[in-house]
Parts: sequence; structure tokens; C-alpha cells
Amino acid sequence: MAQQMGGQPLIVLSEESQRTSGKDAQSMNITAGKAVAESVRTTLGPKGMDKMLVGSTGDVVVTNDGVTILKEMDIEHPAANMIVEVAETQEDEVGDGTTTAVVVSGELLKKAEDLLDQDIHPTTLAQGYRQAAERAKEALEEIAIEVDADDTELLESIASTAMTGKGAENAKETLADLVVSSLRSVADDEGIDTDNVQVEKVVRGSIEDSRLVEGVIIDKERVHDNMPYFKEDANVAVLDDALEVKETEIDAEVNVTDPEQLNQFIEQEEKQLREMVDHLVDVGADVVFAQDGIDDMAQHFLAEEGILAVRRVKSSDAQAIARASGARMVSNVDDITEDDLGFAGNVTQQDIGGGDNRIFVEDVEDAKAVTLLLHGGTEHVLDEVERAVEDALGVVRVTLEDGKVLAGGGAPETELALELRDFADSIEGREQLAVEAFADALEVIPRTLAENAGLDPIDSLVDLRSQHDGGDTTAGLDAYTGEIIDMEEEGVVEPLRVKTQAVESATEAAVMILRIDDVIAAGDLAGGGSDDDEPDPQGPAGAAGGMGGMGGMGGMGGAM
Repeated sequence: MAQQMGGQPLIVLSEESQRTSGKDAQSMNITAGKAVAESVRTTLGPKGMDKMLVGSTGDVVVTNDGVTILKEMDIEHPAANMIVEVAETQEDEVGDGTTTAVVVSGELLKKAEDLLDQDIHPTTLAQGYRQAAERAKEALEEIAIEVDADDTELLESIASTAMTGKGAENAKETLADLVVSSLRSVADDEGIDTDNVQVEKVVRGSIEDSRLVEGVIIDKERVHDNMPYFKEDANVAVLDDALEVKETEIDAEVNVTDPEQLNQFIEQEEKQLREMVDHLVDVGADVVFAQDGIDDMAQHFLAEEGILAVRRVKSSDAQAIARASGARMVSNVDDITEDDLGFAGNVTQQDIGGGDNRIFVEDVEDAKAVTLLLHGGTEHVLDEVERAVEDALGVVRVTLEDGKVLAGGGAPETELALELRDFADSIEGREQLAVEAFADALEVIPRTLAENAGLDPIDSLVDLRSQHDGGDTTAGLDAYTGEIIDMEEEGVVEPLRVKTQAVESATEAAVMILRIDDVIAAGDLAGGGSDDDEPDPQGPAGAAGGMGGMGGMGGMGGAM
């Protein structure tokens, strides 16, 4: 970029920089955002398709989870990345609805493009979109359905809805029961932390074999072969310490002049280790979990005493064991007392298949940390089941916290579209057009559900509007039959927060992109183009008007 000053050009930007301004910048960013939304649109709903993502090292991921797809796609374009952030925020906040948020975001940009072509100012659009989003959130609160935390059947329906259309669908009833039971177990006065529900995978059997372990499973084995495989009614010690002789904190050199001195050193070490083990025996420990190492001699002494010990336990596992068994973590073995011990009815080393041994800490009195043990035929199936279960854990947690749900099947979006069209009539100025565009954009969800189910989207949308005009706020599209049914009665429900967060995030991202009228890049904006500035033929760069930074969608070419 250069400005004329007294006949001499004034260089402001470096030669490598690229600048795109005005309509071109808006068009490029909108196209990038739409391309991201389009890439996940076919995964929406119970009949959504999966994507196979192949990494540069040949790793394969098969999924229809929106946020997983976008993370794996290796997107580089800055505007496209703003849409990816929408999915990540949705995942962090509520655990589900990532595809919905991204698709709505893309549709808001698409509708805005038409209005920009009619010379409506981006700031006017942004104001209209924000007004629409605020009214939409109010309307969602008005049509929300109250949920009782004790309504197990409804909570399981919510979990099932989150898993519908994913790899876990065949066993969604079994998994929904496990998800609800696990969250009820870990609930405490401070709320529900899904980190207290561990998920372990076993490539063996079928998904129906999955079970809930009231306790913790850790990917470790006992440290010595002479130790017992199991302990019943075990007192559990959890140490943030090593069962080893402490090393000096300063460099020291010891000269040994005869074998007797060496023996004295060895005996002294053995004595210290013996005292540590004796102390654990005295306080009544049957099982010891140490976050650091356990000396070979200490292992021998522990085995002699019939104590089952595990070393180098991860900090997160140690905390889970302490939480599950009621133990207090002790940072120095010499300080441990009987009160610091936890209790577990069973601590066992089990082979979960193919020689893979794990330590199970089960039958605890009040399990505040539990483990979902998922089974499946292949690694890829299991990975997708895990993603579905994590989505289900997220939505049930949010429901238990908020106590409000909405009908599924495109019902809330159709109702919002009607509400917003009424709301638009009360707005003066050009913002009215933005609110109407927002209403049209929300209808992309029921339209896409119909398309992905092989139904006629126009007929489905007309039928839905007709039912909602008649006051039926829970009428949604049954993707399997194509009929408009009462989603609440059918048990197809999702948390209120999934929708409010999706509307909020999608609006913020769309508004941010629309307000950009100048893109100044310090290097090649197409990121992934060749040395001679030709667009990369692999990615959707051609379609995206020079936005080649989608990086060929992670080497997937035009397969999307």
C-alpha cells in the first residue's frame, strides 16, 4: 500500500502484504463463512451423514459431530476460523448443538449478502441482527418446558436426542440410562462437574456391553507380581509422594573406602523404606496409589505385607480415586493417618481384553467419581460413541442445572421465525429487513433436517408453519416418517441453553464478519496457495473467491 506525498510514494505496508477492501473483503469473508457452514450442513439431524477426515499422517476420523469435523479440517482462513470458534464455544458451554450453531451462522451471512447487495449498511444489519437475537432469546424462554430433576424418563430422552444420528444410535437407550445414572452419582452441593465422569474405551464386544462402574478405572497395573490381584473391603491410601529414599537437595559426593560402609548405606536405605511400609501397615492401608515412583525394595516389602500398590498414577486419576473412595491425598507418606484413608469394597486388577490390564476401584460408599466403560467393535466406532456420550453428558448436565428444555425437530426455529416476523413489524427503519432476514435464516434448520432426511424441504416447512400458526409450539418434523408431530409427546427434547447459546454465538460471529470492510494480511492471504500466487486447486479456494486458506480442507480436496 502506498500513498502519494509531495510526488513521492509513501510506503505503509510491506510488499508481501495483501489488502482486500470494501465489497471485496465482505464478499470474501462471507464466502469463507458460508463454505464452513456448508461443509457440516449434511451432518445435521437424525439422518445426517458422516464425514471421513484423513489427516496428513493418514489418521482417519469418521464422525458427524460438527466441532470435531471443523477441528480436524485444518482451516486457515481467518473469517472461516471465526465460524469454527462458534462451534468450539457451543461445545464448551453446552456440549451439543455445534452443527446447528454453525449452520445458522452461515445462513445469517448468506441472508446478509442479499441485503448488502441492496446497499443496506453493514452496521444497520448488525443492529437488526442483534435486536433479533435478543427477541429470539426472550421468545425461547417463553416457550421453554419446565423439567423436574427427578424425571428420569425425560432426562434419558434428552440424552437419546443428543445421540440420535451418531454412531451410538443403535444402543442409545442403554447409553442414555448410563449417562443419567453417572451424572446423578457425581452431583454434589456445588453442582455437576462432568470431569468426574471418566470415559474408558475397550475394543471388544458391542456397544450394548457398555456399563457404569461406580468408582474409578485407571490404566495401570500392580507394581509387583507377588502382590494380590484384588482386595475386598479395602482401605485406600492416595499419596502425592514417592515411596523412595529422598535424594539430597544439594550435590554431594560420598567416598566409600571399604565394603562395610557400602553395606551400611544399603541397610540404611532399606531401613527407611521398611519404616515407610510399616507406617502404611500400622495405619491399616490395604491399597496404595502413589503419584510418584515406588522403590524396588519398597515394592518387595509391600508385597510381603499383602498390600496392592500402583505407582506413577496421573494427578487426575489420583484425584478421582480420592473423590470416589473418600480418601484425603497426602503429600508425605510419614504424615498419613487412619483418617486419611478412603474405602472401596473392591480394588481389582482386571484384564479388559487382549492382555490390557486396568485397576478397578469399585463398590465405594458414595461414588462422587464414576467411570463409563464403553465397548465397541472397532477403534473408529468407539471414538464416535465416546463423542456421542460426551454430547449426552453435556446436555443432561445443562438440563439438570437449568431445568428447562425445548422441543426438537425444528420446532423452536419455526416458532422463532414466526415471532420475529411479527417483531419486525414493530421496528422502524431498515433494521426491519435485517430482523426479517434473521427469521428466514433460522428456518434453515427445519429445511436442512428435511433435506437430510430425503424429504421435500418446501412441503415440510409449509406444514410446520401451518401448525405453528395454529398455536402448536412443539410441532416438529419427524425425519423418519416425514410427518409433523408433537415433539414433546414423542420425547424429542433438548436443553433450552443449547438453543440460546447457538443463537447468541451465531449472531456474534456473523455480526463480527459483516462489520469487516478491510482485510490486511502480513503475507499470502490465500495461505496454501503456490509460490506463483496461483490459487490452490485442492481446496474450495476457487469457489471461495481467493479464500484458499481453508487449506484444502486438511488435504481432503473438493470431497466436501
